[in-house]
Amino acid sequence: MILSPRRRWVLFALALSATILNLLDRQIIAVLKPTIAADLGWSDNDYGTLAAWFQGSAAVAFLFTGWIADRAGVKWANPLGVLSWSLAAIGHAWAWTMGQFIFVRAALGATEAMGTPSGIKTIATIFPSHLRSTGFGLSNALGSLGAILAPLAIPLLASLYGWRAAFVIAGLFGVLWAVLWLVATRGIRFDDRPLAGAAPGHAPEYGPILRERRTWAIAVAKIFSDATWWLMLFWMPDFFNKQFGLEGTQLGRPLALAYTGAAIGSLLAGTLASRFLVKGQPLDRVRKVAMLLSALCVVPVPLALYTDNLWVATLIMALTLAGHQGFSSTLFGVIADVTPATRVGRVTSFGAFAGNMGGVAITKLAGLALTAGLGYLPLFLFASVSYLVALGWIHLLLPVIRSVEPLSIAAA
Repeated sequence: MILSPRRRWVLFALALSATILNLLDRQIIAVLKPTIAADLGWSDNDYGTLAAWFQGSAAVAFLFTGWIADRAGVKWANPLGVLSWSLAAIGHAWAWTMGQFIFVRAALGATEAMGTPSGIKTIATIFPSHLRSTGFGLSNALGSLGAILAPLAIPLLASLYGWRAAFVIAGLFGVLWAVLWLVATRGIRFDDRPLAGAAPGHAPEYGPILRERRTWAIAVAKIFSDATWWLMLFWMPDFFNKQFGLEGTQLGRPLALAYTGAAIGSLLAGTLASRFLVKGQPLDRVRKVAMLLSALCVVPVPLALYTDNLWVATLIMALTLAGHQGFSSTLFGVIADVTPATRVGRVTSFGAFAGNMGGVAITKLAGLALTAGLGYLPLFLFASVSYLVALGWIHLLLPVIRSVEPLSIAAA
């Protein structure tokens, strides 16, 4: 596969917009939680149940979506994923009972599970190795744009057309995206699928990757780090509602600022890593220092509970999300570093499965803890150390991170 720089960046821009749509669709229910809960009579435990169903279905689906991404390749896996989760998002407009909402949330979680392996595989395929850190950083940074847009646009749409219309409008953008991707990839032959008759180690099966330490280094790290991300994604609007009485459009500015922190953290982690690697810094040092600095950014998160100033709490949340996205971008870089190209989809997907299982646990526990009157303190204490634990585990299993391919520093 030979791509001109212009074509590469067009495909990258589309991949970024798919990430934005992925995050936007899943965030609608979180941003509109006070409104929908009042309309349908949900408790915190009901909402925690819906979040757990979303996470659980995504976790199970990840066991298959990595296989699909590796088998179909980025050309077809991307539109398949975006189209399917967009239709699932639209389905929310016709849900009324808790059972119906469980069904559509499970469907959205399962279909959105195509996003991570397809996105990571796309970046690993279209970029040379020295630009991948920048690609992952930009992807996570601009992907956070979905979370920034959600609290600004969704309450406005809901106020104008009702909360059900927000799901329909977001889903229709995804249908349009699938058409644009097929047009943009016309005539491109991607070298990212296993060849017919290839050795078993190159076939899209999970057996080989589950026997490798690097797979488990990624997977367990994702359990701890992603648990905090999902806690923030699903429960941060509720935190601002309970702590400061915000709802509807009042949530827009603090949530947008918090997720701007996520974008900045991701962008810094990715671009600085690429710069240090090009200058010849050891890969192991670049990755682990980035993860350590990111983990330290999350440590202060419990302090958000001890301030009566909205913007101080918002800045603490912004720092927390910056830490997560810096850690996450670096971890995606590690996957591409240590994994052969034909296995990137499956390793990414298995790691996402593990991360979503962490999300299932934390989102349900959050609902139970809040219903029991324990508040956010035990949840935020866990979050404050989760990334340090994840980094410790990675260092234990991968004392030295080494690339499976020589570092390319050819012109992009």
